[in-house]
Amino acid sequence: MTTRALLVTSSILGENGQSNALANHFKAQADSRSSVAVTHRDVVANALPHLAIEELGAWQTPAEERSSEQKALAAYSDELLVELREHDVLVLAVPMYNLGIPSQLKAWFDRVLRAGETFLYTENGPQGLIEGKRAIILAARGGLYAGSEFDSQMPHLKSMLGLMGIRDVEVVFAEGLNMGDSQRDSAINEAFQAIDQLIEAL
Repeated sequence: MTTRALLVTSSILGENGQSNALANHFKAQADSRSSVAVTHRDVVANALPHLAIEELGAWQTPAEERSSEQKALAAYSDELLVELREHDVLVLAVPMYNLGIPSQLKAWFDRVLRAGETFLYTENGPQGLIEGKRAIILAARGGLYAGSEFDSQMPHLKSMLGLMGIRDVEVVFAEGLNMGDSQRDSAINEAFQAIDQLIEAL
């Protein structure tokens, strides 16, 4: 049985991005196994516009009543939702920019976090509709933030995933990447080893 992994990258630094180095390692290791198939979506190379009221209005209009402009706007989200549902594992390669996630990745989340599609509002709070999936976060940071008060990024990511119903989340950290060559090399090598172990379990 093949495990289908959706790999979402979001570094503005291209091949110089450390989160992309983690993503490339994940993809290379996965591609060497017939049991894992990877689909790669780069939300920087294929950037989405910031969410606007016109697109929100397109979602809220019944499909058969949408204008041609609304159909084009709704297609952004509809395509991403189909892609998300078709995969078993969501892999997010995430750099830390000013303690948060890249705006390009937020634009992706804004399209897949849709009431009535990936979650419902109920009298007991939101209920996730994406079931049976797991997520892997490959987190690259210039400093040491994991577990500190400055790491607002990881709670944000886990909350957005949890809203959809994805609560099985593994995190691989590569931290201190701007704190000298020795620290960077050690952190990247440890992250590669952790990725290898995760691939073994897929």
